[in-house]
Amino acid sequence: MTSKNAIVFIDGNNWYHNAKSWFSKPSDIDFWKLSKFICDYFKLNLLDIFYYNSVPSISDGETIYYRHMQFLSDLGKQRIHVITRKLQRNSTKEIIAERESILRGLDLCVDCKPLVKTGFIESLGSIEKKEKGVDVQIAVDMINKSIITKECDCCILISGDADFLPAMQIIKTSEKEVITSMVPYGYSNQLKSGGFRYLILRRAELIEQCMKSYKEIKKS
Repeated sequence: MTSKNAIVFIDGNNWYHNAKSWFSKPSDIDFWKLSKFICDYFKLNLLDIFYYNSVPSISDGETIYYRHMQFLSDLGKQRIHVITRKLQRNSTKEIIAERESILRGLDLCVDCKPLVKTGFIESLGSIEKKEKGVDVQIAVDMINKSIITKECDCCILISGDADFLPAMQIIKTSEKEVITSMVPYGYSNQLKSGGFRYLILRRAELIEQCMKSYKEIKKS
């Protein structure tokens, strides 16, 4: 039996803040090793990795800014697709407008369009501070890769954020799959009870199988 193809989508900010409960430097995790570990667990064929993150302002400090940009640059050298947005305050109205703009650019069928709109626009709550466009872009890219361009059979979402459930439901109705994975801290109970397969990562497994090599860590 041929393995199903999977693309990994990493919510960088969510990963960093949750993994920091275990590691002082979550960046010591090798994302290729982590993605392969998850794919092997579910017997999936890993095709590609997309990493999403906000970019700090240089006004937050040059050291923080340049260190973060170097980290993102290193991911690109590892053949990981890096998608970034600026971290800033946004009103609900601004985020709705941006989501509508992104959705207009998608070639959605008549049946999919109202479902996507409901999931990403009409269900919005009050938002004060947001990684502008990051969650929207992840959701849109998962739908695009699995349903529209049909590049994968399964999306693996490394995030503990339940805000992705509407997108996951849309993908599920198209007979594709979304699997979520994260460390226990910050992993939403809604994701656990949402009817989707998931993998709670263990600290020992990450240390044994998903860490960068000593030389890579020393270099960074």
